[in-house]
Parts: sequence; structure tokens; C-alpha cells
Amino acid sequence: MTEAPRLRIAEIELYERPVKLRMPFRFGVVTLTEAPQAFVRARIEAADGRSAWGAAAELMAPKWFDKDLALSNEDNFEQLRAVLRLARGAYLSDASSGTAFGHFARHHDVHARAAAGQGFNPLLASYGPALIDRAVLDALCRALGVSFYDAMRGNLAGMGADHPQFGGFDFAAYLAACRPADRIHARHTVGLLDAITVADQTERVGDGLPETLEEVVQVYGHRYFKLKVSGKVQADLDRLQAIASVLDRSPAPYYASLDGNEQYEDAQGVQQLVRGIQACAPLSRLWDSILFIEQPIARKLALQVDLRAADLGKPVIVDESDGELGSFVQARERGYAGISSKTCKGFYKSVLNAARCAAWNAQEGSARYFMSAEDLTTQAGLAVQQDLALVNLLGITHVERNGHHYVDGMKALPQVEQDAFVAAHPDLYERSHGAVRLRIRAGEIAIGSLACPGFASAALPSFDEMGRM
Repeated sequence: MTEAPRLRIAEIELYERPVKLRMPFRFGVVTLTEAPQAFVRARIEAADGRSAWGAAAELMAPKWFDKDLALSNEDNFEQLRAVLRLARGAYLSDASSGTAFGHFARHHDVHARAAAGQGFNPLLASYGPALIDRAVLDALCRALGVSFYDAMRGNLAGMGADHPQFGGFDFAAYLAACRPADRIHARHTVGLLDAITVADQTERVGDGLPETLEEVVQVYGHRYFKLKVSGKVQADLDRLQAIASVLDRSPAPYYASLDGNEQYEDAQGVQQLVRGIQACAPLSRLWDSILFIEQPIARKLALQVDLRAADLGKPVIVDESDGELGSFVQARERGYAGISSKTCKGFYKSVLNAARCAAWNAQEGSARYFMSAEDLTTQAGLAVQQDLALVNLLGITHVERNGHHYVDGMKALPQVEQDAFVAAHPDLYERSHGAVRLRIRAGEIAIGSLACPGFASAALPSFDEMGRM
């Protein structure tokens, strides 16, 4: 095994640019129409004198990291800017060298405490290091001329016991056994405002792209879906029946997850919805298709509620309650079987939780514990590519993917940037309806081109066209 190279983080730059949605999306307590996207550039200097820049990107989603209704969307955006600045300060405060993972391990707890001191919860605090860690690894991959997959499978990041939460795992062996695929299923999210059929629409966007669930299925051919519920049982049952009336038309199997959106305070509330679905004959096939239920209980209560005695009929995962490195361990003790992977929570955390699933399943001799891939906000370019590469590395075969549906591809970006990405990744993107956009065929995304030098991207954004944060 090649020893993980040591490097110094020399510079970190923060940028952002606006993203406007082509149609509104409602999740939880917010209806989103626009939000900034954050970009991080980091320059590293290796011990052998090589230097390289790397980058990462992530949407600044309001009312997900912090759902306090007293805060405006702009308040939420400023929180995310603040944790990025905090993380930048932490990573640049120490000029000594270390492995890519070593830098994460060195600063994680210190940054978390500093963020908590400013009133930021752990989920929000993780946003800053999540982007910087990816930019640093991207720079390392570019300096070495290797792909993200090869870097991770060779553990060139140096994952190990530098942080106590990562102790006890043989990451070199676990990562070496990873077998990335060349395509992945896109799991289409049906939001609470999304029209199911044209008859449900009062007005249309009219840009030629799919708008309703019915049209999405016809154009993209999805077989995996994520269904949002509101916590109002009868309204949810009515909406799920409308959804099932479209999905059940397919003679081929389909699969779905049920997203509870933190709408419940206890297991009994979730159980009421489950029993309503089970008692509804038109929902029989849809219920059989459901793979898991995602974060139904509010984050402040979720890890206090014991699900082991609850009969929910499907495994339950945590998402918003996954604020700290040890959250999955707590969730397991409460009867949760799974946890989400999201690059905005940190890719080292995703690898840690995947290793936990493998270890726990081996201990119990079953496949009870699993990771899902959740993130509808990733935008075409760095964000979607790095997220796809991460979940693909971990062997997850389907991923929530919806940024292409709510945003008009790369249409708002400089033409030179669009051209660069479609040229570098012709399997992943296509030109249609006046822009470069994600290419989905038979519900799948081809991702073979992500095995390129760098963290899953052979092209880079036009940073000179962005505003400094």
C-alpha cells in the first residue's frame, strides 16, 4: 500500500453565485425558488514540492441545516457563509503538513466547538469542513494525477485513527474492496408542491422540459422515486394514491423511499400513516415498493425516540439528525437501520458510516444496516459529480437526484463552462433545450467519465465569473 502523502494547505478561497429554480420546490417548512451556490478553492503544497488547486461546490439550502422559523432564508445563507469562513480560518491556522484526512481530523472538533459557540448546530457546522475537505482531496488527486476512486481505494487520504471516531476500522482494507460502477439509478423526488399530472397544474413553466411526475417518468424513465409526505395523514394518503396511479402504470418493478421530513414527534404518528397506507387497497403495490422511511421524526427528538418496539413495516433511516460523527451509533441504539450519505455533511463521515454498516452486518450476519444516498440540491458541475462519485464508491446503486429537474441545467452559466463540462463528461451531460444538462436514460445516469484525475471532474467552474464570498 502506498503511504498517504503529506501536504500543507496553502490557500483557501470562497466564492458563490446565484441559482434560480425553474419551478418552486417545497421541502419541510420552506418553498424554495432561489438560493446561492457556494464554491471552495483550495491550494495544497505537497512535501515533494508539487502544488495544485482543487475545488468543491454545494448549494446553500435554507431551512435544512437550521429549521428555526424565526430565521429568514437570507439568515440561513449567512449562517452557511459564517461556517465556511470559520472552517477556512481553522484549516489555515496551522501551516504544518498532514495527510488530507489528517487535516480533517486535526480541525474537526475545534471547528465544531467554535461553531457551537456562535450558536450553530452540528449539522450546520459540518457544512464548512465538508466543502474544504473535498477541495483539498481534489487538489491532492490533481497533484498526483489520479482519480478520486483510485485515491480512495488506495487510501491516499490517509483515513485511520487520527480521529477517535474512526478508530477500530481497517479503512485500507475496506476501501480497497470498493468497486465503483459506471452507471447509477437516479431516484426522482416528488416534492409536496409537484404536480402529478397536467390536470393538477394551474399554470405551466412551458420550457419544453418535464414538469409533472407523469412527464418525468415518460421522458427520463425513472424506476426509483422519493416521495415526500406532510404529516397530515389523510392528505398524504390522497396524494400517495395520485402518485401510485401514475407509477402503477409501469409493468416493470419500481422502488420508492418515503421521506417523513421531520413531520412527526413520535413513532405513533408515523405508525398512523403506515397503517393508513397498508389499509388502502390502491396503495398496495406502492407500499410493497417502499425500501425505507427517511427521518420521519423531528431532529430534536429523533435520537430520543426508541423505534425498536414500533411496527413501521419498513426500515427507518436518519438524515437531519446525523449532525455528529457518532450520530449513527446513537441511532442504531434506538432502532434505526440506516443513515444517509450527503456530501454537504462530509464525505469522510459517509465513508465512516459505510464502514460501520459493513462491520455491524458482519457482526450480526445479516444485511440489516445500510446507507442511502440523499441530496436533491446538487447542481450540474462539481457538486453533482462529486456526490455521484462518493455514493458510487460506497456501492450505493441509486441516489436521490433532482437538481436537474428544479433548475434549468447549466443554462445560467457561462457558455465556456458549459462547453467544458459536456466535453469532459459526454456520458454524464447532454445539450438540450438550449443548455447543457444532466443526461438520464432509462432512469440511469452514466458516470464512467468520473474516473478521471481529480475528485470526479475533468473540468472546473469559471471562478472569474463568480463573486467572492
